[in-house]
Amino acid sequence: MEWWCRGLGWGGGVPGLRWRGGKVSPLVYGQRLAFRAVGVRRCPGARGNPCPLAAVVPGRTTGGRCPECARLDRAHSVAADTIADDPRPYRVYLAWFGPGMTKVGITAEARGEARLLEQGAVAFSWLGRGPLMAARRTEEVLRQALGVPDRVAYERKRAARHALPPAPERAREVEELYRRARAVGGWTETLEPLEFAARDHAGAFHLDGLPRLDGTVTELVGGGVVSGRLLAAAGPDLHLRAPDGRCLALDTRLMGGWVLEAAGEDAEGFSVPVTVAGGANEGAQEELF
Repeated sequence: MEWWCRGLGWGGGVPGLRWRGGKVSPLVYGQRLAFRAVGVRRCPGARGNPCPLAAVVPGRTTGGRCPECARLDRAHSVAADTIADDPRPYRVYLAWFGPGMTKVGITAEARGEARLLEQGAVAFSWLGRGPLMAARRTEEVLRQALGVPDRVAYERKRAARHALPPAPERAREVEELYRRARAVGGWTETLEPLEFAARDHAGAFHLDGLPRLDGTVTELVGGGVVSGRLLAAAGPDLHLRAPDGRCLALDTRLMGGWVLEAAGEDAEGFSVPVTVAGGANEGAQEELF
């Protein structure tokens, strides 16, 4: 059996590696992960459909799809503003990723906190709920009025997790953004405002006591090994303690499209490209882990 990875998911608030065919391998903090990439990386397709070309895709792209499948996926994305008639209720949220790193976003109400976990939001609060287009308009109005971006770079989110302020400080920054958002006029006429209630994901991500970040995996390569203890997971990222003591981050979006196999107990360290924090580069189973 080939274990073809589809990246990281957050089912029920728990991280798990997803595989072609629908199987999910839940991850447990402290467990040892050791796997080897096999062959070449291929496009996993889009919207549940396999790539008709099984196209080979570059190792360093986080999207991991060929151009045609990427267009198909984008064409059915709420974030791309291509769906205007979704009858489901939506929620507007205020997310915090680190000091000075906040954003306004929307998610389908039925998804609960899943979108915030997928983005790696350390703290957040709901702001309002209502129809999709009203939520989208509110999102755009608040971005302009509050001066917050539509997205925060993963590199910045990743680095901030290793030096987080205490939870009360995180909540205060979200509350201040909430207060400013409520003071912006107009949007409460089309959305139902929700009371402020700070939620914190540091526990779900296992971020307390996370050591400094020493480096980040830039790509997987055929035959390359990743081996380490799982310290934390946030958004698409795994934070691993390598056998040599370094704390390294692996963006699981780079894993999508690779066939992986267990590396065995004798596998040590990382034989995939790693960018050192601050600059230069370094060099069939029942269960995979």
